[in-house]
Amino acid sequence: MSLDITQDTEHSRFSTVVDGHRCVIDYLLKDGVMTITHTGVPDAVGGRGIAAELTQFALESVRKAGLKVVPVCSYTAAYVRRHPEFADILKK
Repeated sequence: MSLDITQDTEHSRFSTVVDGHRCVIDYLLKDGVMTITHTGVPDAVGGRGIAAELTQFALESVRKAGLKVVPVCSYTAAYVRRHPEFADILKK
């Protein structure tokens, strides 16, 4: 699946719309660290890999911006554990 994901820096959110449902990742940005606080995919469009694609996009955006990430959101934390290629951007 290739989603049209956008980053809304004013509202600290990555989002996409799938079948009329908004799917999001919310974050806080401070001192070069993006803290991902929430991943939300409505049940109506769940199970399609949307959260994974949103998370990958967010983490790649962190890397491109030269930031570090703190995955407070349980989904994002589990994603990072399953994808060690993002270990280098974790805030230690």
